[in-house]
Amino acid sequence: MTTILIADDHATLRDGLRAALTDAGFDVVGEAADGAEAIEVADRLRPDLVLMDVTMPVLDGIEATRRLLRRVPAARVVMLTMHADPELVGQARSAGAVGYLCKDASLPSVVEAVSRAAAGKSVLADHLLRREPEHTLVDVSDRAVAPGSAGPVPDSPLSPREEEILQLLADGRTPSEVAKELFISRNTVRNHLASIYEKLDVGDRTHAVVRALRLGFIHLQPLTAVSA
Repeated sequence: MTTILIADDHATLRDGLRAALTDAGFDVVGEAADGAEAIEVADRLRPDLVLMDVTMPVLDGIEATRRLLRRVPAARVVMLTMHADPELVGQARSAGAVGYLCKDASLPSVVEAVSRAAAGKSVLADHLLRREPEHTLVDVSDRAVAPGSAGPVPDSPLSPREEEILQLLADGRTPSEVAKELFISRNTVRNHLASIYEKLDVGDRTHAVVRALRLGFIHLQPLTAVSA
C-alpha cells in the first residue's frame, strides 16, 4: 500500500485529502503544517509520496521539496496549490516534483493524480499547459491526455446561498465572520447550516465541508498568498 504524507497549512484541506485518499486505498501516514515540518516528518516516516502545498509558513513547498528529496530520494512529490503560474510549475519540477495540481481541482481529480504519481507517472493539470480553465490531467511523462476517472460532478442539493456559506467555512471563516461578510445574522447562518447538514446527511461543519469537497460542490482556497 502506498504511504502518503500531506503537507499543507490548511487543516480543513488536510482533513478532506486524508478522507479521500484513505477511501481510495492509500495509507496517509502523516501530516505537516509547514515546509520544515514536512521535511522532518518525511525523514522520520519515509513516505512513498508527499502531497505538498507551495505556500506554507516557515519554509515554502518548493524549497521543502528540494530539501526533502535530498533526505528521502525515493519519495515522489506532487504539488497542490492555487497558483497556476508556469514559472512556479518550472520551479517545482526543477526541485524534483513529479506532479503539479491546482486547489480548485476536485478531490477525485487529486486522488486520480496521486494514483498516477504513485504508479511512477508525472502529472500536470492540463490547463497549466494550455492556460485554459479546465482540469484534465496530463501525463507529462509521455504528454498523453488521460481521461478522468471521477466522472461528472453530481448536481448539488444545496442552494447557491448554502454553497456560498459552506465555501466561506471551507476557506477558514467562522460562522460569525460568515454572517458579517454576507451581511446576514448569525441566526440565519445557523439556519442555513441546519439545512446543509440535513441535505448532506452530516452532523457538523467539518463533515459538511469534507462531504461537499469530496462531491465537488465547493473548492478550497489557500489561506496565504505567495510572497514576491
